[in-house]
Amino acid sequence: MRERNRVEVAKVAVGATFAVNGLAYAGWLARAPAVRNDLHLSPAGFGLLLLCLSAAAIASIPLAGPLVHRVGPARAVLLGSLSVVLGLVLLGAGAALGWVPLAGVGLMFAGAGNSTWDVAMNVEGADVERRLGRTIMPRFHAGFSLGTVAGAAVGALAATAGVPVSSQLWATAVLATVAQLVIVRRFLPHAAVPAAQRRPAGVRETWKEPRTLLIGLIMLGFGFTEGSANDWLAISLVDGYGTSETLGAIGFGMFVAAMTLGRMFGVHALQRWGRVPVLRVTAVLALIGVLAVVSDVAVPLALVGALFWGVGASLGFPVGMSAAADDPARAAIRVSVAGSIGYAAFLSGPPLIGFLAQHVGILHALLVVLAAIALGLYASRAARPLAVEPERAEV
Repeated sequence: MRERNRVEVAKVAVGATFAVNGLAYAGWLARAPAVRNDLHLSPAGFGLLLLCLSAAAIASIPLAGPLVHRVGPARAVLLGSLSVVLGLVLLGAGAALGWVPLAGVGLMFAGAGNSTWDVAMNVEGADVERRLGRTIMPRFHAGFSLGTVAGAAVGALAATAGVPVSSQLWATAVLATVAQLVIVRRFLPHAAVPAAQRRPAGVRETWKEPRTLLIGLIMLGFGFTEGSANDWLAISLVDGYGTSETLGAIGFGMFVAAMTLGRMFGVHALQRWGRVPVLRVTAVLALIGVLAVVSDVAVPLALVGALFWGVGASLGFPVGMSAAADDPARAAIRVSVAGSIGYAAFLSGPPLIGFLAQHVGILHALLVVLAAIALGLYASRAARPLAVEPERAEV
């Protein structure tokens, strides 16, 4: 009974750290037009600025798995979150001063920290999921989405009230620091890994596993689908439809709200029909949503499209994380490898869409998301749960 209570407490703590992560992430993305304007950047220039975030994330995520394996999820989450906090502080200062290099450095700290935070909280979530014996990972990611809903709401209110984006980011940094110092104390105890098991070759071997690589492609496809909306949906409404910044933030909020509902209720679909069929259905929903947003017919249709887009993108990343963590002995390494592939979406997406938007407009540029959906659909078969020992698993 005592162990059960400890796991239940850890479940709440994991959900909370996902939510804080989402709040920190969406709090500035909802104000992306304001950041871009404060820094006097073109769409292509803003895409390159976002590259600082995604490049740092890509470079750091291969190191996150070994770090979690060595020090445990709690310490890794704390280290990552403090790096994100520093990044928000520097980004706010860069926006306030109109200094692009400082904003870029801030995004680098945020990207690097978020990689560690992301891998560590997913490894902890997978451990809690295994101990409870039921599928709950999408609900942890729903916690992230709830955080993004809160962040989008704060961003919309701040934009309406004329609050400088720098002030909003600094307040978010203080809140995240206090919250994380309390949350990580409720994680499950970490057993130190014997020195004999800290083998660098384990990472190299994992990069040769077909199933892990295909799971990474699932996360790449759905991550691109999710990340492109996170980075560009608000701007697409402002620039593509001529709406206000407030309505752009509202549209982004509708996307993350739909994603939250998809993750909250998606666990029932996963338990009834399994990972692969559910991923395929959500890919079709994402396709419908993207086409509605880029149709340039009317703002209401675009907002409905944002809802479909959110539901369609909701389960790919959490299902990929669960699939990568099927074997608890190698969960941290496999999550970091699959995540490294998945995070390539956040490396390639912002500059690619920004470059295309500069030449063909933001709405037409978003058509590239359709290719990402097709990639996730193709790789979805790899999400089947392991039925044999991981070393003998075949896709």
